[in-house]
Amino acid sequence: MPFDTIPSRASLKPEPFNAHVPDLQLEGLKFLLRVSPIGPETYENQVANAEDYTSLGISRNWLAEAKDHWIQKYDWRKTEDRINSFNNFTVDIEEDGSKHNIHFVGVFSTKANAVPLLLLHGWPGSFLEFLGVVDEFKSKYNEDSLPFHLIIPSLPGYGYSNGPPTDKNFTTEGIARVMDKLMIGLGFESGYVTQGGDIGSFVSRVLGTISTACKAVHLNMCIGVAPESQEEVKNMSEKQQKGLQRMKDFGTMGDSYARMHGTRPSTIGLVLSSSPIALLAWIGEKFIQWTDTNPPLDEILDSVTLYWFTKSFPRAIYGYRQFFSPTPQFFHNDPEYYCKKPLGYSWHPEELAPTPVPLVAKTGNLVWHREHDEGGHFAAMEKPKQFAQDMEDFIGQVWNSSKL
Repeated sequence: MPFDTIPSRASLKPEPFNAHVPDLQLEGLKFLLRVSPIGPETYENQVANAEDYTSLGISRNWLAEAKDHWIQKYDWRKTEDRINSFNNFTVDIEEDGSKHNIHFVGVFSTKANAVPLLLLHGWPGSFLEFLGVVDEFKSKYNEDSLPFHLIIPSLPGYGYSNGPPTDKNFTTEGIARVMDKLMIGLGFESGYVTQGGDIGSFVSRVLGTISTACKAVHLNMCIGVAPESQEEVKNMSEKQQKGLQRMKDFGTMGDSYARMHGTRPSTIGLVLSSSPIALLAWIGEKFIQWTDTNPPLDEILDSVTLYWFTKSFPRAIYGYRQFFSPTPQFFHNDPEYYCKKPLGYSWHPEELAPTPVPLVAKTGNLVWHREHDEGGHFAAMEKPKQFAQDMEDFIGQVWNSSKL
């Protein structure tokens, strides 16, 4: 298959991976969907509008229609075929006495000076977010001209990756160390760029401060940074002030899910593992609320179905405990993680908390930024062409320059 030539200098030996759920599990999901009830009508679920932070959540009508579509029309085999049309691998990585079996999509260039680019998802995302970006690059370049090696992992605890360990705590810093070992083990010890949104943004920032191999960082989320004065706000553009208000709305009306993840991960993990309808309600709301334009229902169901079959939800929310501990850690606002390496930032108006560029500039060596007029939290999934261009422009500016 094209784009599958792993660098000869790689010390890791990835194995090809093929996504396939047994027929019995597919039948089991359909059975659970048929017998799972939708809760009764209430005032709240009749007036709810998931697109609005100040609303009351997902509506009963949306959930009932999505359930029917999931049963009657949705085709997971079609999604598996799409996944398997890319080069998928798994590889074992040792970290702190634990073995992590990491899944990743690898798109390898044969161009001599191709730049390794690590693309990191978050919650409730997955590697699926970036497949449209791969399509964009493949439509523009062939194996010999692609300017990047694209490495798209499933983070530990997500999707087809195992973990995290069940006998010890695991943290965002641990994810970063595993990702760094993945990139170095693939032969990119001389340098790579990392890009991240959501949880991936925290991991990318950590990589930018702890890894000598990570040479530059690009983010599309930088939550946790607040203005220090009203005068600072007045000096922002109208667009930036609007983003600041959305940040405030998220902090007052939009982050209850994160508090549950961080303070009661055991409870919510067990609850959402018991019903695919419950999982759909919890995750579906985010894909509607955090996007510029509502994604197609099948795209939402791709993510929810992946989470269901891989039992991702209870395994994936461990990072939130760091945000709601007695000493909360958001990384982006922590001086310890000030990014001295070249930092890039893409701003989107419907990001869950669209931090204004002047605030992001306080967190690192911001050498490149772009404010978009559209797009939301799932930047790569929503606007793959725009995302791909941002990667080309940022990396084109900083790679092999005096900025590194």
